[in-house]
Amino acid sequence: MSKVFVKTYGCQMNVYDSARMTESLAQHGYEETGRPDEADMVVLNTCHIREKAAEKVYSEIGRLRRLKERRAAAGQPMVIAVAGCVAQAEGAEMIRRAPAIDVVVGPQAYHRLGALAARARRSGDRLVDTEFPAEDKFAALAAVPAPTRRRPPAAFLTVQEGCDKFCTFCVVPYTRGAEYSRPVAAVEEEARRLVAAGVREITLLGQNVNAYHGEGPDGRAWSLGRLLFRLARIDGLDRLRYTTSHPRNVDDELIAAHRDLDALMPYLHLPAQSGSDRILAAMNRRHTARDYLDTVAALRRARPDLALSGDFIVGFPGETSADFALTLALAREASYAQAYSFKYSPRPGTPAADLADQVAGDVKSERLHELQALLDAGQEAFNDATVGRRLPVLIDRPGRRDGQLAGRTPYLQAVHVDAPRTLLGEIVDIEITRSGANSLAGRIATAETVALAAGAAGVAAP
Repeated sequence: MSKVFVKTYGCQMNVYDSARMTESLAQHGYEETGRPDEADMVVLNTCHIREKAAEKVYSEIGRLRRLKERRAAAGQPMVIAVAGCVAQAEGAEMIRRAPAIDVVVGPQAYHRLGALAARARRSGDRLVDTEFPAEDKFAALAAVPAPTRRRPPAAFLTVQEGCDKFCTFCVVPYTRGAEYSRPVAAVEEEARRLVAAGVREITLLGQNVNAYHGEGPDGRAWSLGRLLFRLARIDGLDRLRYTTSHPRNVDDELIAAHRDLDALMPYLHLPAQSGSDRILAAMNRRHTARDYLDTVAALRRARPDLALSGDFIVGFPGETSADFALTLALAREASYAQAYSFKYSPRPGTPAADLADQVAGDVKSERLHELQALLDAGQEAFNDATVGRRLPVLIDRPGRRDGQLAGRTPYLQAVHVDAPRTLLGEIVDIEITRSGANSLAGRIATAETVALAAGAAGVAAP
């Protein structure tokens, strides 16, 4: 059997896409490997959001070219494929610029990757597929048998792709296309397959996930809130999350889901981008600062313990010190448990890239430093407030050292705890004993859990 190595850049949706690509390639005789030097095929699943994303990909291809040449000399040919948003944005230019690439495939056509790789290997042609095909890639992927191995207890599930908002700084409408929502039945079927494979927490993904409008069993378009109510009925699915949202698409049904569904975790990522209405209009965000804060207030009335996360861009073209002060004010009022902030950087092909009055680099750096100090203090305060609390933690992975496991609280905080591996995949009450900048430490809170873990391990409880 041939081997494939997949390297994933960027967002959670790319993590999901890489998993589906790997499953699809298995049908073409490829087995996953964690070592590029033993791979017959290497796939770089790229992201175009961060600055200089394409340059980082070309640097990686340069390293892979040397590996490809060594394998070819040994009679072991390698196919190099580039997938994802950089592939969509660059297209045939990637083939011209980097001759080591054999296949370029966009995010809407990666279900064709196995056939493209076979054709490239057979003919020696270098192939580009960045079309938005008429057929539904998810329908094609649904025909791929589910993997028989057990899944980690937390998984991603893409329910929506693309965006119709056309924020002036964003490449997503051009690399992922128009908004598309998968039918409710298809989402539910995949969720049930994941739960049957051992998954207990599912994060629903979309570039604009709360714009979800998939066809329901009644033939009508369902909202994300209604979809969440449906999925919460799946036996064994203990936790639900979703990301990333747009403030304009938070509706009453979604707020009701936060109020009524125990399975829906009290954590929401809701990008604001700026606190200045003038800059928000220039960004084409279609909401004001007060709209955003009113939406947050409505969500917190429904779920008082809601932990809020967000995104901010500083130094957008034309941003003044007064505009930036409004961003700081919004960040204080919204009170984030976690947030991400970035300096504006132009993306080729986006309207903002051609705007006059670009902000100087040193000014952007100063503003970013000030905003991050505010956001970091908020995250530290939120984490400190959990010390002494008992929280249910989904133990989903080994820790950083032997005898340690790690998991996530309902608020998406990372927690490290000394515990036996028999608790992997379990939701365990953990008493939080210490907080750090980016994670928490705790101990198992109940004697019953200690006894259960010891019994499963075949040892006497202390």
